[in-house]
Amino acid sequence: METALVFKLGILSTLSFLIAMWFTPVLIHFLYKYKLGKQIRSSKSAPIFAKFHLAKEGTPTMGGILIWATVAFVTLLTFVLSQAFPTEFFARFDFLSREQTILPLGVLIIAALIGLLDDWLGIKKIGPKGGGMSILFRLGLYTLVATLGALWFYFKLDWDVFHVPFIGNFIMGWWYIPLFIFIVVGTAFSVNETDGLDGLAGGILGIAFAAMGAIAITQSRFDLATFCAVIIGALLAFLWFNINPAKFFMGDTGAMSLGITLGVIAMYTNTAILLVLILFIPVLETFSVILQTLSKKIRHKKIFHSAPFHHHLQALGWPETQIVMRLWLINIVAAVVGVAIFLLDKGWY
Repeated sequence: METALVFKLGILSTLSFLIAMWFTPVLIHFLYKYKLGKQIRSSKSAPIFAKFHLAKEGTPTMGGILIWATVAFVTLLTFVLSQAFPTEFFARFDFLSREQTILPLGVLIIAALIGLLDDWLGIKKIGPKGGGMSILFRLGLYTLVATLGALWFYFKLDWDVFHVPFIGNFIMGWWYIPLFIFIVVGTAFSVNETDGLDGLAGGILGIAFAAMGAIAITQSRFDLATFCAVIIGALLAFLWFNINPAKFFMGDTGAMSLGITLGVIAMYTNTAILLVLILFIPVLETFSVILQTLSKKIRHKKIFHSAPFHHHLQALGWPETQIVMRLWLINIVAAVVGVAIFLLDKGWY
């Protein structure tokens, strides 16, 4: 079983990578042709941000299409092949299942389409202050997506258990629904806050999905682990072109959809608390924004030169590539600690 699983994960993640690599030039050509480029905030509203990023204005956004479209294609391809050719060989590669992957795939696509619309509105300078959807409207839409996931868990899967490492399980009852929504939406917006430097969000998402995939394997959730592997393959192809200087940006269509999907997977594996470590940098970025906002309103002073935290590091004079790689390293260490805590909690020692 172990050898077959490793073979399956390797083949499908590689397939996902190759398909995404093949598709990337087509996507880049499309984005440049129709001038679907990033609009940078004005120097008046965000002077430090504009100082470091004005040169990137016009770089295509919506690059997240590459990731979720590839994942959807590979998932459906393996399913169709298993149905068209009902042999053991093709059946082994099919990982679309009601119990594990239909919901993550569904929320990935729905959230991606919402993000795609928001990206397009931002490019066309439609919406409040010409920046796409308002924050409250976006929050409402993604909360709706998370609510669908919460109801699926509670009513379809009959699931209302929340696990705290080294303490135990808690039966949440209907309180599980708002808890699920909070965790999933919070994860999505944390990832979105991190998507501000070339390669930063993509690399950290790859680390997080690898950690979740490893956890899923230990729980014998092999379809879910395969789903994570396919996402990682597409993410690696995306990173090939997103590392500084980026050919395109992830956009909301990538960051929000992958964040929501990661949150749902954390609920499947009952490791939501460990997201604090597995997504350590996005959590840090989010807290930096919250602290900055509260300090400006209460103290009328800034804590950081700019928020999120990676912009503060830029203001201190750190090169962009150095910030990205160091934050990757920090998140790798934190994610390893998170997986280690999971294994210790399960008695794997």
